[in-house]
Amino acid sequence: MKLARPDVFHPRIVLAGCPGLVTGDSDDAGLVAALRHRGLHAHWLAWDDPETLRADLVILRATRDHAERLEEFLAWTTAVRNLLNPPAVVAWNTRPRYLDDLAGRGVPTVRDRPGADEMVLIFIGGTPSHAFTQGAGLVQDEPDFEIWDAGAAVLAAAAAEVGVDVGELLYARVHLVDGRLLAMDLVDPPLGWAHLDADTRDGAERGFALAVESACERLGLGPFSRPFPQ
Repeated sequence: MKLARPDVFHPRIVLAGCPGLVTGDSDDAGLVAALRHRGLHAHWLAWDDPETLRADLVILRATRDHAERLEEFLAWTTAVRNLLNPPAVVAWNTRPRYLDDLAGRGVPTVRDRPGADEMVLIFIGGTPSHAFTQGAGLVQDEPDFEIWDAGAAVLAAAAAEVGVDVGELLYARVHLVDGRLLAMDLVDPPLGWAHLDADTRDGAERGFALAVESACERLGLGPFSRPFPQ
């Protein structure tokens, strides 16, 4: 692969799938191009591929078998150099009692999926990105500020519980019913790109790439973070 600026550091970025979805699913099809537009070069690997251990940054995107291989998966998350979302966040969110932790921090929760439609909020880099109403399927929506504020409160409580800054969460998918938390995915949530109109999708994918770029700077993986050999 020819790099646009061979005189600067280019982190090796992996989008992690699983053996059944090595290159992810069609929903994430635009991410490699979106990252490339920011000068970030990424490729897909299954999370259990030993090559992931050589990557500078691994982004969880389609690790759909992690629940069936949880102990192995969690051990792997701590072995890679840098992971998004961070290993501590992933380990906490895979615990069955994460909702109890959030309820203990004052987050209103609901434990049974009611007949009412759910609001699905997607946060990128800790900030609102896009949203859906989920009934029979996902339908792009534009919730009011109160709904986004409720989602942001969930995200803040989760970050506080794990001891990270909200901005360290590359992505989050929050399911609300009447303002109460039904579920939250911080591991490898489907982000629903394919259900967005073209303009919204382009903007959301750009936001994703910018958040990855910001994470690289924070993790010491920016373009001028390593001396270039003379």
